[in-house]
Amino acid sequence: MKKSVICDIDGVILHNNDLIPGADRFVQRLLEQGSKLLFLTNYPAQTQKDLQNRFRSAGIEVPEECFYTSAMGTADFLKRQDGKKAYVIGEGALTHELYKAGFTITDIDPDFVVVGETRNYNWTMMQLGAKFVDQGARFIATNPDTHGPMMHPACGALCAPIERMTGKKPFYVGKPSAWIIRAALNRMETHSDDTVIIGDNLRTDILAGFQAGLETVLVLSGVSKVADIDRMPFRPNHIFDSVVDIDIV
Repeated sequence: MKKSVICDIDGVILHNNDLIPGADRFVQRLLEQGSKLLFLTNYPAQTQKDLQNRFRSAGIEVPEECFYTSAMGTADFLKRQDGKKAYVIGEGALTHELYKAGFTITDIDPDFVVVGETRNYNWTMMQLGAKFVDQGARFIATNPDTHGPMMHPACGALCAPIERMTGKKPFYVGKPSAWIIRAALNRMETHSDDTVIIGDNLRTDILAGFQAGLETVLVLSGVSKVADIDRMPFRPNHIFDSVVDIDIV
């Protein structure tokens, strides 16, 4: 039986915006053989269309519906909760998904404080976010990553001041949460038993797959290296140097 594939992007298919050698052939093979394929990224600041264009610039043509982001996962998560008002710290891609899900974006008595990623983070966002959480707004974050390349602060870092001020931790929607894997499986209309997750990070991709019951594939073209594997209490099912070497899907 053909396996469905959930695949990370950065460190697996692309390095920044450059193609990892052979990744285009791997993606093309999956599409040609009719595998269900979803690219799952914790980065919430790009829409499906943005990601499709990013792939196209690197020479890979993929349907828009093959992308699922932590911003989309956050909107799917919040649709299942009571309340329709959110104070958002993040970029347009996150507010776009929340608008699509029927939310009002407001700084008046919000039900949720939603944190994504933004380079415009400031004192007022920190103060209002903390005030609303302290007053009972539920604290939701797109992903727990603390930083990106060159130490760019990421969502987890933006949440840290609010967490320290209020003593409340956010619910992180993105990897390694099993929730976003379940949401991705639902979107693909497939099951954990029939799906592999491919990623370059033991602490996010592989842990998320492990917690959700997927077969896990670590590629060594990104964050995690062979020496890191023995430091973890779990093991990936398969290890390859790069996606071009994967022969199990």
